[in-house]
This record gives sequence, C-alpha cells and structure tokens, in this order.
Amino acid sequence: KKITICIIAAVAVISVAVAVKKISGRAKASASLYTVKTEIYENVIEIAGTISAAEQQTLQALSDGTVLAVYVEKGDTVKKGDIIIQLDATEQEYNLAKLDYDMASTKITGSQKQLELQQKQRLSLLQKIEDRKVKATFDGIIADLDVSVGDSMEAKDSVGTLVNVDYLIAEVEIPETDVSNLKIGQKVEFAFPAYNGTVEGYVVSWPAIGEVTSRGATIVKAKIRIDDYPPQILPNYSFTGKIQITEPVENVIVESYAVAREKGRAYVELAATGERIY
Repeated sequence: KKITICIIAAVAVISVAVAVKKISGRAKASASLYTVKTEIYENVIEIAGTISAAEQQTLQALSDGTVLAVYVEKGDTVKKGDIIIQLDATEQEYNLAKLDYDMASTKITGSQKQLELQQKQRLSLLQKIEDRKVKATFDGIIADLDVSVGDSMEAKDSVGTLVNVDYLIAEVEIPETDVSNLKIGQKVEFAFPAYNGTVEGYVVSWPAIGEVTSRGATIVKAKIRIDDYPPQILPNYSFTGKIQITEPVENVIVESYAVAREKGRAYVELAATGERIY
C-alpha cells in the first residue's frame, strides 16, 4: 500500500485504519495522533442503457393473406428455418401449376427464348410461395405470438417476436475522450434494478467511426456482451454499469501533518505498534 499525502478522488471509502502519530525530529514525547483511512481508486468508464437478446426477430408476413396455420405457441423452442406461420397460398400455387403446364407446351412448340422467360417467371412464383411462410431466421424461443388461424394479415404486420437468449448484448455510448481506453475483452460490471447484485460482462467491439448525438456530443457506440446471467434479468431491462480500464488501486489517505521524514524518506508510525510504514 502506498501512503498518499493529498486527497485522492475515490469511488468508496472501504475502512477506517488505526491512528498514526507524527514523529518530531527533536522530541518523540510530543507526538500527535491522526486518523487515516483506506480508499479505493477506480479507473472506469460509466455506462447506462438497456440490455437486449442476442438475436431478435419480429414475426411478420411479407405479403397480405389469410392465416392458414400456426405451428407454434408462445414459449416454444424453434430451429432456424422452421415454419411458424403459414398464409394461404392457393393463388400462388395455382399460378405455378399453370406455368408448369405452359412450359411443357413451350418445350414442344415454343422457342428457346420463350422457355428461358418462363423459367425466370417460375423462380419468381416460387419466391412468392415462400413469402407466404413466416420462418425462424435463427434457433430461439417464441417470446410473444398473437395470431390465429383465419386471421387476415397485411404485409409487415407484426404478430410476435422470436428471441435467442443464449447471451445478452448491450450497445452503450462511449465519450470520444474515453474511446482510446477501450480494449476487446475488457471487464464490465452491470447493476440492474431488477436484480440484487452485480452481473459481469465484457467489451466485444466498437466501430471505427464516431457519431454526433442530438446533444451535440461525439460518441462511439460500443457493444458489450453478457454470457452468464441470472434468470431475473430479461431482454430490455435497464442497467447502469462501468467498464474497468485498470485494476482498482488501494490508497492509504493521511494528513500531511502525520508524515515524518528520515534520510529523505517519508513515513508514518502506527500509534498502537510503533511500526513504520513508508
């Protein structure tokens, strides 16, 4: 531990130490007692925001139609590519069947150019049939779903949410003056109002370009990840936290009057034991 003469800005006072006495060069008998304290100095970047799921998909159709089938319920686990909602595709399937019939005739009596155009049209019809399905784009859990067979959906209507909660992520604003202190893998300590304790995460990445906020401040948005978290923490919960730039440093704070010098070295003497601390 180092003896610090001046007052140091610190995050928290962790304890009150024993008294020390100042040693007079001429007479030890006239000693004075002073109280010292130990403080922790933390070199951190303060952050705040909301946590998000690792991945999130809004469940919505790409075209208008009537819901023909709903294959999952809220809370179900799905795999990437699983069909969640099926819209009626009768019209699109009819158009595809008719085109296949026409293509068969074209192969016999039509030109090669006409056949090539029909093949391109077929690809378009196949895509329209696929657009009648709402599929999972990743492995995850159905967090919300509000749709039933027979419902009429319009393109881009949101009817639910699929999430991947294998880990959580957050995007936080870092002032331009602190960006040079960021490092990949840097420890981050989170505090959530919904959880009585701290959760540990780490810095994943940040862009090579800054941006100006509506407040006129220049910042960089860093991405932070939490791999292990308690079940009380859910996506979209708010947090405060700190990115640890360096390890905390413990300092012993003492008034300058308590410091004596001998042969050019500063020290204090513990009142209880007489031990000198340099």
